[in-house]
Amino acid sequence: MGLPILILGYSGSGKSASMRNFGADEVALVNVNGKALPFRTQFTQTLCSDQYPDIDRFLRSVTAKIIVIDDCQYLMANEFMRRAQEKGFDKFTEIGQSFWTLVRSVLSLPQDVTVYFLSHIDTDENGRQKIKTIGKLLDEKITVEGMFTIVLKTSVQDGHYYFATQTDGRDTCKSPMGLFPAMYIDNDLKAVDIAIRDYYGMMSQIICADCGRPVTAVRDKSAGEIAEGTARTYGIPLCWTCACKRVKQRKEAANAGTP
Repeated sequence: MGLPILILGYSGSGKSASMRNFGADEVALVNVNGKALPFRTQFTQTLCSDQYPDIDRFLRSVTAKIIVIDDCQYLMANEFMRRAQEKGFDKFTEIGQSFWTLVRSVLSLPQDVTVYFLSHIDTDENGRQKIKTIGKLLDEKITVEGMFTIVLKTSVQDGHYYFATQTDGRDTCKSPMGLFPAMYIDNDLKAVDIAIRDYYGMMSQIICADCGRPVTAVRDKSAGEIAEGTARTYGIPLCWTCACKRVKQRKEAANAGTP
């Protein structure tokens, strides 16, 4: 089954920008409000819609293994505004049910698919931060964070952008033990996805191009992160041992050329 992940944050705190390191064909994007992205990459598989049937068909038809639903809170807000003239409270139940059904539908996707729900955050009367919905009447029907095993929150500290991976007691952040190396990590959604796939065994085994052995985790680096980093540097995935050998060879070559 697919894995839904929730990313929370205030506007401008780095949610959409966290997609910046993905290649154009790595992500299928649902752009709920059709806004321009804060980086130059244009994803080849993109849907601009706030209609649940359109989104459901898109999720089932795309080839990308990583799907992002950006500004997902507007699915609820836009439906509420379209139905603002309706009397009674049934609409809140129906709005909640529609969003609940979408999140649940991720579970029927292939097991190597991750779906990231990016949403604005709200602060309740007790000072606790949670996903922004359309008010108490909807919150009484559904506890959105309870549908996710992983809930991250953006954090901006001294001009640096991070994801919080665990709660500070005033929010709904959570992640499995040992998934992330620290309370705060870079707001790099690609690195997050690699860590999640490595943790849950969702990644195909990566073979070192030099020695032919599987790339394995070392210290605080996952196998996926090592393969990704060495592929950027050397153009091929390498294990940690072979990467260290290449670093040594470069240094020796540089020293040999020094008069």
